[in-house]
Amino acid sequence: MRVLKEIPHSSCRITLFEWNNRYLIKLERGLLEQTFKVNVYDVADEAELLGIIDEAFVAESVQLFQAMERCLHAARERAVK
Repeated sequence: MRVLKEIPHSSCRITLFEWNNRYLIKLERGLLEQTFKVNVYDVADEAELLGIIDEAFVAESVQLFQAMERCLHAARERAVK
């Protein structure tokens, strides 16, 4: 797995990888992570891949992180009862 780029962002850590004919867009926030896989043949180049990671994409991913946090918190609460 090869790291292509790390993209600085205030809401989460974003890293791009290339692996096994796929680009991986990995977002990390705290103990949670999301990985999106894009076939290398579905984008023309790295610039097009970077175009996917716009503010709307990141904002929606942050909302998913918040939902994941709620889900994990609720599951942990059920587990201790």
